[in-house]
Amino acid sequence: MAGTHVFGEIIDGEVYKYYADGEWKTSASGKSVSIINPTTRKPQFKVQACTQEEVNKVMEAAKVAQKLWARTPLWKRAELLHKAAAILKEHKSPIAECLVKEIAKPARDAVTEVVRSGDLVSYTAEEGVRVLGEGKFLVSDSFPGNERTKYCLSSKIPLGVVLAIPPFNYPVNLAVSKIAPALIAGNALVLKPPTQGAVAALHMIHCFHLAGFPKGLISAVTGKGSEIGDFLTMHPGVNCISFTGGDTGIAISKKAGMIPLQMELGGKDACIVLEDADLDLVAANIVKGGYSYSGQRCTAVKVVLIMDSIADVVIEKVKAKMAKLTVGPPEENCDITPVVTESSANFIEDLVMDAKEKGATFCQEYRREGNLIWPLLLDHVRPDMRIAWEEPFGPVLPVIRITNVEEGIHHCNASNFGLQGCIFTRDINKAIMISDAMETGTVQINSAPARGPDHFPFQGLKESGIGSQGITNTINMMTKIKSTVINLPSASYTIG
Repeated sequence: MAGTHVFGEIIDGEVYKYYADGEWKTSASGKSVSIINPTTRKPQFKVQACTQEEVNKVMEAAKVAQKLWARTPLWKRAELLHKAAAILKEHKSPIAECLVKEIAKPARDAVTEVVRSGDLVSYTAEEGVRVLGEGKFLVSDSFPGNERTKYCLSSKIPLGVVLAIPPFNYPVNLAVSKIAPALIAGNALVLKPPTQGAVAALHMIHCFHLAGFPKGLISAVTGKGSEIGDFLTMHPGVNCISFTGGDTGIAISKKAGMIPLQMELGGKDACIVLEDADLDLVAANIVKGGYSYSGQRCTAVKVVLIMDSIADVVIEKVKAKMAKLTVGPPEENCDITPVVTESSANFIEDLVMDAKEKGATFCQEYRREGNLIWPLLLDHVRPDMRIAWEEPFGPVLPVIRITNVEEGIHHCNASNFGLQGCIFTRDINKAIMISDAMETGTVQINSAPARGPDHFPFQGLKESGIGSQGITNTINMMTKIKSTVINLPSASYTIG
């Protein structure tokens, strides 16, 4: 059970502790933040409400620990990461249990997230040794007008202290995707987990603690955004921010100052379906892409743009597959589980009611019980409906019928988002040309959008983000280049 046995020290009574200076601590505030179970809609866990002074102490300790960590050999950093990965996978069950209770993730998927996270940490350790183990050697006479009198040695060095802020939907996987690259690159790491998902993240941090990382190098602070949110993101001790979430990231980017930012802020991922597509494949991917984890994924299919001539056939195939989706609690591995909060469910319902008022065709009856919303497909959606543009982050999917591919591309590109998109066609030439025309960070051909495998580049355009993720890109993003130039008294050439 979560919080027991090996994880016993991370909880004090009913309240989970925060992690600082190599120890699990109780906040001096004497306050806590409740985490509501999305299924029962009752308090499930409590975490510390850390103070600004405690954040200051975390930052001071991180700065000191980072200087020592930067002098730790790469192979040793990798060794500790491999150890943390093994511990994480060994204790997948209690961490997955937290995910089920905090974010209503189906039990099977919760275990998969933890195992995937361990694999990500191990891959990062290996990739970091390769990426950071190489530098550059430049000679001056390659630039016009110069003799070979200068040798330039460049290498990648740490940024300092990295602030990692993952989202609720993958609070373990999208935390380690920031933590592991930061550590292998020689940085210290401060984690601010999401409220929903915080306890799973704290369990994950304990795995790094058990692996034996130096005190102060890794910290995890919990609390109210109103109290420590801006204080963290604007803290002078932070040298880099990696954030995954919603439009809060835009506010962070305006306040953060002159530090590197890595932001993934959601999407309205379009699925463009051409007449020559494999319609069974299309239907399967619309259901998988639109309704997995109740649509609470940045890379979920958020709008289907389909040629009118095949729309009726595809919609019938999709409806048949949707009828087989199970709906209920995450403990029973249902396909559709409650969305994360009541406010999220209310927002989704507002979008549905707007579409209803404006004449969308409901392919199923709209049904909701608490935070649980049954999967819904909306046909004949028009651009004047909110759901044509806004991200529901729930099991509701709009279909817009188009008469030519240019209409689909136009709708995709008119969005403020630009995370991913997908195209279904048997014509690879058409697919490439449409992909080039779509203003998104990634385009999937004949498959639903997806983040991963985790070493693939992952990035968004426009309001979907800043920078690029993926293991190698994140390692590079969390370093900077330092050059040392050797000046020779006279030109020197190797004759060979």
